[in-house]
Amino acid sequence: MAQETCDVLVLGAGIVGLAVGIAILENRPHSRVLVVDKESNFGMHASGRNSGVLHAGFYYSPDSLKAKFCREGNLELKKLCKTFEIPVKECGKVVLTQNEEEENRLDELHRRGVENGVELEILEREQLSKYEPLAVTHRRFMWSPNTAISDSHSVLEAMAKKFSSMGGILKFNSRAEFVNKNGEIQDQSGQIQFRQLVNCSGAQADRLAKRMGVQHEYAMVPFMGIYRSVAEKQLPLRTLVYPVPHSINPFLGVHFTLTIDGKVKIGPTAIPILGREQYSLMSGWSGNDIKEALRGTYSLLQGKTHDFSEIVRQEWPKLLQKKLVSDGSKLVPMAKNVKGWIRKPPGIRAQLVHTPTGKLEQDFVVTNYLNTTHILNAVSPGWTSAIPFGRYISSEFVIPKLS
Repeated sequence: MAQETCDVLVLGAGIVGLAVGIAILENRPHSRVLVVDKESNFGMHASGRNSGVLHAGFYYSPDSLKAKFCREGNLELKKLCKTFEIPVKECGKVVLTQNEEEENRLDELHRRGVENGVELEILEREQLSKYEPLAVTHRRFMWSPNTAISDSHSVLEAMAKKFSSMGGILKFNSRAEFVNKNGEIQDQSGQIQFRQLVNCSGAQADRLAKRMGVQHEYAMVPFMGIYRSVAEKQLPLRTLVYPVPHSINPFLGVHFTLTIDGKVKIGPTAIPILGREQYSLMSGWSGNDIKEALRGTYSLLQGKTHDFSEIVRQEWPKLLQKKLVSDGSKLVPMAKNVKGWIRKPPGIRAQLVHTPTGKLEQDFVVTNYLNTTHILNAVSPGWTSAIPFGRYISSEFVIPKLS
């Protein structure tokens, strides 16, 4: 069988894997960096199925890695898009309230965002029509001018081109079948020897980490996100429209986003499922997926951090268009009169659960073992944060061990 060697092997050609590869080559331009993926192309899972929103960075706890990298990542992605002539729509976002409890949560969201260095304004209801005439709010709303949208596939393509132009090597259809602790993996075509390995394999990251000897107390619970869309002329929104997120559950709620190609999307769902790549009912799951999802689900039900039974109760009905649109019309009443919503291909948020506590991990989770680094959790805003997060992984975990 063939044998390859490299300085750094990156598992996973999603946006984080590509960003890590680029960051290593920025620092060590003569290194041999190989990014491999089990699929036939880059970004076939979460990276290529996300909403394309460049988040501003106000949702996240100020002491988190997400807060540290999201605002900077927003600027870096816009810079990348400018370099590669990828369209970016600087549409901004309004965050709306529906009652007094949400008004209080809006203040906390604003406080957190300001602490994170994000430009935000809280404004009175009478000013909402200036930003989004079709939306309604209780008393006040928050305006985020730096939230934007782009096209996820175009960004991934640009990242892959940049990585290759720097001397990086992309290898597809490469599934890690065997990994040992001596700096070697085996895929279908042969062996790959490495000095450092970075595991950026998304929904499979925890599983690969364990195979490489990492002891962790996590399980993976997948959540399916489904959007529906219509042409912008049927619902002519100017900006993104979001609710105040739930105080306990970790998702952002039903909202409206725009797309570069002139559509409006409503969603997503956050439906707990069993398969890590279960994009349809009868495929994309395995016995191990089910076992892990049930273990994580049991932990969530026992834990005190999140109301998992309430998540299930709220989310499963949103599989039906009627419920999804009903929730969205609380923010944009005109939505309930729109016909012809088209269901978009689903995405999956593989959510890491700390099994001893039943806590859904809200921050990026990175662990290091011998000559391997494992990104166990890089869900939203992983796409927005990817470029500075990749530099962090490179400078903190990889480059020091290449010296």
